[in-house]
Amino acid sequence: MNDIALPLPAMADKAPASEAGPAAKRIVVAFGFWVFLLSDIVMFSALFAAYAVLVRNTADGPSGDQLFSQTSVAVETACLLVSSYTCGLMSLSIEARRQLGTYFWAAVTFALGAAFVALELSEFAGMIARGATPQRSAFLSSFFTLVGCHGLHVTAGLVWLAFMMLQVNLRGLRDNVKRRLQCFALFWHALDIIWVWLFTVVYLMGVHP
Repeated sequence: MNDIALPLPAMADKAPASEAGPAAKRIVVAFGFWVFLLSDIVMFSALFAAYAVLVRNTADGPSGDQLFSQTSVAVETACLLVSSYTCGLMSLSIEARRQLGTYFWAAVTFALGAAFVALELSEFAGMIARGATPQRSAFLSSFFTLVGCHGLHVTAGLVWLAFMMLQVNLRGLRDNVKRRLQCFALFWHALDIIWVWLFTVVYLMGVHP
């Protein structure tokens, strides 16, 4: 009986998994943005640690319980936390592709964020007018660095939001525009979480050590 030659598997037709091609752009963008958020959290963690070490080093200058206004800070906190809620409503409008709703909730979020920045600048101006400048003590240097860095992030978020509304006006709620708006929403919510920690560590513990 003659041997029957069995056909070999067509290995050439099977491409290795490593040759399947690069990841989709949306996956790369999402991964890169999460890396950015995590690096920002690491930076704020370092600033919190520096503040915790230097908070008692007032150099016979004013301390937190002499400088902080609980009423003003409470209003700042309310503005930022409510803006997080309105940002969530904006995200729902984006998912439903309701362009007018997106504009409305984005405008409310922007107004609340701008009010937060204005109140923070007013607080800084009042402290500086009383001689509590960043050069006065290590405590004030760490305070202005930590709180000011958060304020700069909020300001950058407002610029980002205004730019994104311009893109919505020009391009509509396309998929790439929606992804950018989702990245903004993550950034804005992260700033709210950081502010809750900042409010607790700096303002509450600063007045009631």
